[in-house]
Amino acid sequence: MPDKRNDAIAMSDTPKAQSEGAPQTPAGDKPAPVMRWYVLRVASNKEEQVRDALTRRIQIENMTDRVGRVLVPTVPERRIKGGQSRVYNRKLYPGYVFVEMLCEEDGSIQEDVWFLIKETTGVGDFIGSEGKPSAMNDPEVEKMLAIAERPDQTQSMVTLQYKKGDRVKIREGSFENFEGEVESIDEQKQTITVLITIFSRSTPVDVEVWNLERV
Repeated sequence: MPDKRNDAIAMSDTPKAQSEGAPQTPAGDKPAPVMRWYVLRVASNKEEQVRDALTRRIQIENMTDRVGRVLVPTVPERRIKGGQSRVYNRKLYPGYVFVEMLCEEDGSIQEDVWFLIKETTGVGDFIGSEGKPSAMNDPEVEKMLAIAERPDQTQSMVTLQYKKGDRVKIREGSFENFEGEVESIDEQKQTITVLITIFSRSTPVDVEVWNLERV
């Protein structure tokens, strides 16, 4: 008679099947591609045109599943000129466009997506090293999205851009091209007190936020 006990032992030595319905990954399969953010250099003052051109090409080529959001982050600024107050949207990163794209596990971009981006009018090159695009890290993405996708309000604009101790340069006016350090921030007035050096002395001047740039 067959030895049922030996048959049972032999069966117990074989690999156990996974529970019914559980997903199984065949050996050697590559991890699924993931969406990452990349930065494109573009011609200054052409950021919106490049964004719109990319968006159109993505739709025409049916690549919306592989190229996600295309953003030009702006900061709302209140300016007073000629006695009138108006809110302007200033580009936070002039000369750059942010693109969310599908990439492989090693960060490389799929070839057809690469050519779609690079062949779009106005696109320069990717931010990266050794000729290879570098994906943004998570803290950089969080900061960029917090600015790009927040409600269009100016009340928290100053603190998003500057903090005490930042080095800044004055764009225009009596102290044009002077560099200094942020001393204090007045969110209510949308002004920043900057310490600049005049005649070898540290002098505080109040400057509207739109009239500053980071050094």
